[in-house]
Amino acid sequence: MGHGNLDCHESVVLSVADWILATEVGTVFMAIVDAQGRLFGRFSILDLGAGLVILMVIFGIFFFPGKSGSSIASNADRLPVEVDVLVRGLNASNPKDFMKEGAKTSVIVRKQPTGDATLTSVRFLPRNMAVTQPDGSLKILPDPRPESAISNDMVLTLRNNAQVVGGTPIFGGEKVKVGTTLELDGPTYNFASSVIAVRILDKKS
Repeated sequence: MGHGNLDCHESVVLSVADWILATEVGTVFMAIVDAQGRLFGRFSILDLGAGLVILMVIFGIFFFPGKSGSSIASNADRLPVEVDVLVRGLNASNPKDFMKEGAKTSVIVRKQPTGDATLTSVRFLPRNMAVTQPDGSLKILPDPRPESAISNDMVLTLRNNAQVVGGTPIFGGEKVKVGTTLELDGPTYNFASSVIAVRILDKKS
């Protein structure tokens, strides 16, 4: 008899709970989400879910970059870089007036300005030519032609801090290697040069 009364009370409680869910909760839920699955009749639940996923991905990229993020950061480190360039046949009557050690020069790579570099060394090469001697041998002598007085060969050393990726310096987004043409630009000059050496220095240098 006691068990029968208990079962009866449980069924009444369950019926009341079902009625509450079917009325109040159901009404509230339908007020929030309509028959078309829109939140408050305006926003699609699917669109909100997609937006939430995108936000989580963006958050993960910026706050938890993992190994790839650290690799990118390390690749972006700037190191001192020295580049030797060869200039051949620059026609100028006064190159020593504008090519001086310690001066700044603008560097252009593949027509893209990459910033300024410091001239740490300026070396003028002698203008020589091979002259045949009476015995048939060759002798290297200064070029006697008048035009050689204004034709200049130089080896310049440029220094700057640059990004280094995979052992290759990056000037303004352009890789600089032996053989790369660098255009040097200043207030009174503009000429091309060819890279003949690249040195990546220690940060303390």
